[in-house]
Amino acid sequence: MGTTSISERGYFTLSGAIGVIDYGAGNLRSVCNALRYIGAEIIIVRTPDQLKGIAGVVLPGVGAFDDCINGLSKQRLLDPLRGMISDGVPFLGICIGYQILFERSEEFESTARGLGVFKGVVRRFPTLEGLKIPQIGWNSLKMVKPNCPLYRGIMDGSCVYFVHSYFPDPVDRSIVATETEYGVVFASSVWQGKVFGVQFHPEKSQEVGLRILRNFLEFATSGPQ
Repeated sequence: MGTTSISERGYFTLSGAIGVIDYGAGNLRSVCNALRYIGAEIIIVRTPDQLKGIAGVVLPGVGAFDDCINGLSKQRLLDPLRGMISDGVPFLGICIGYQILFERSEEFESTARGLGVFKGVVRRFPTLEGLKIPQIGWNSLKMVKPNCPLYRGIMDGSCVYFVHSYFPDPVDRSIVATETEYGVVFASSVWQGKVFGVQFHPEKSQEVGLRILRNFLEFATSGPQ
């Protein structure tokens, strides 16, 4: 498992467990079941103290951008999450958990500020004839960064499962790991350092999704990168 490291902020010591953030509205059960299926040790995190002793963080999410930010704020998890990301703890944001890595969202004229890890806005799919919003179902991944650790062993064009009406629009296109087309071409995942975000649901994406989660688990528990 991982080696021991102590954050200057005191938030964590690195071990082999994956912390899954429960802010009250996330797609928690299916994500935890998928992680347990691939052999991960899980800690369900609802308070800052529960972030101690974890190797990596998974933030699943369904629903609204503001609900996620407000839930994390209420549980005093926003600053600890920013601190852990800054300190280099591997992080995987799923769906809304991906979107809040950015600065803000257009959803319902949102006033909540995201984590601000990446510059950019979360935008709504355009209204186009024949385009159903939200996008619900399978769509393919175009590998922009085939060397991204999440996609080890995953073929270009592999299909994953989406449920969303909004998508992040990164200012820095160099962080885009995959793209997907649905009316427009959008960043279906990003990667920078030890931070990963995916708009799709790996826990609903069968063998491809399980491989992506396994790749994150191995990345997070393999010690210093």
